[in-house]
Amino acid sequence: MKTNSGRFFEDYHVGQVIEHAVPRTLSGGERALYHALYPARHALYSSDEFAAECGLEVAPLDDLIAFHTVFGKSVPDISLNAVANLGYAEGRWLKPVVAGDTLRSVSEVIGVKQNSNGKSGVVWVRTKGINQFDEEVLEYVRWVMVRKGDLDAPAPEAVIPDLAGNVSVEDLVIPEGLDFLRYNFTLAGEEHRWADYEVGERIDHVDGVTIEDAEHMMATRLWQNTAKVHFDATNRADGKRLIYGGHVISLARALSFNGLANAQMIVALNSGAHANPCFAGDTVRAYSEVLDKAETPAPGVGAIRLRLVAYKDGAPEFALKGEDGKYHPDVLLDLDYWALMPL
Repeated sequence: MKTNSGRFFEDYHVGQVIEHAVPRTLSGGERALYHALYPARHALYSSDEFAAECGLEVAPLDDLIAFHTVFGKSVPDISLNAVANLGYAEGRWLKPVVAGDTLRSVSEVIGVKQNSNGKSGVVWVRTKGINQFDEEVLEYVRWVMVRKGDLDAPAPEAVIPDLAGNVSVEDLVIPEGLDFLRYNFTLAGEEHRWADYEVGERIDHVDGVTIEDAEHMMATRLWQNTAKVHFDATNRADGKRLIYGGHVISLARALSFNGLANAQMIVALNSGAHANPCFAGDTVRAYSEVLDKAETPAPGVGAIRLRLVAYKDGAPEFALKGEDGKYHPDVLLDLDYWALMPL
């Protein structure tokens, strides 16, 4: 048999290292298509001249382009038979990715736990993105619910990794040369700087985007993500194609420009949960809460910790979670990240 049906839950064990296939060389094409698929317009990723004024040689590709590319490499080995991608932790962007870089991915299994129904289990992996110089550009942990292929396979000993609640400020990696002392707020699109934001402040990003099947499938193919649930309408009992969670992340991040235009670079992913499934026809909206702030050693550069919440359809006049601890059904994404902003 020459075809590959993907790994099932019983095929994973703690300590297993998987080198993912198909390295990818990125170009300006990915940037152009990313900006066509999402309303992304942060200046540092859009203009070589703006990036040069901020101490960088050229405009890097959007941080989420790097994330999606690295993530997509891992899908055939980690989540081809997934029920759902459940969450993220301990993510760090270690080096900007620029046009011409070639990325590959490697994952290590760090935890497994079979579900009580005996039909699936949760697998935790730490994935690293590596460039053509063998430099790590990105790392993160994610956990996935994966179907069992053999329902009679014995349950493995449960190993649940102890993950940090957030990436500490000291562990943030500031891109070499980054300098916001000559930052042009007019060209960036907003005047609000790091000092203007207060911990506890909530920013409604106002706009919404209605998702279409064609667009989310094109985006998911762009990252070479082959998970069946995103393409095959027969894969789910309801006949719907599940929207790739990363598509919702990029939509929400792009919407956050309105109010956070100067939160230029994502440098860490503290935690994240795809709270509820998203389908074509849903209108995605977003708001952010300021969780923390810190200065960095880089000239004029501050770090701001943000909680980005994406929800569907109407106004978010609801508690994120009920008394049972479950997310409200309209919540799609709950993402906690660090970004860099001019002081």
